[in-house]
Amino acid sequence: MSESAASGVRRVSVAAAFAGMRGVSPVRFRAGCPECRGRFELAAGALLLAIGGSSRTTFYSFTCPECGSAVRKPAGERIVELLSGGGVRTLRLHSTL
Repeated sequence: MSESAASGVRRVSVAAAFAGMRGVSPVRFRAGCPECRGRFELAAGALLLAIGGSSRTTFYSFTCPECGSAVRKPAGERIVELLSGGGVRTLRLHSTL
């Protein structure tokens, strides 16, 4: 670290800022399948978030790892926030008026 004499502001190099980090654990999401009633955890890469113009067109989807069914569930504001913050691929749907 170095300190600017004029401003009293410390400057930190990128290497110094991240020196203590070992690694980041991948985000996992708990989910369930309405078809087989299986409960499991999915990595962010196994989910897709679609954000539409209304609550009816905003959903997330995945393939059930137990039975292979395509699952689509509605996503409210909190779910959208959690999934997008956790690295889930996001598709923005545009309305055609």
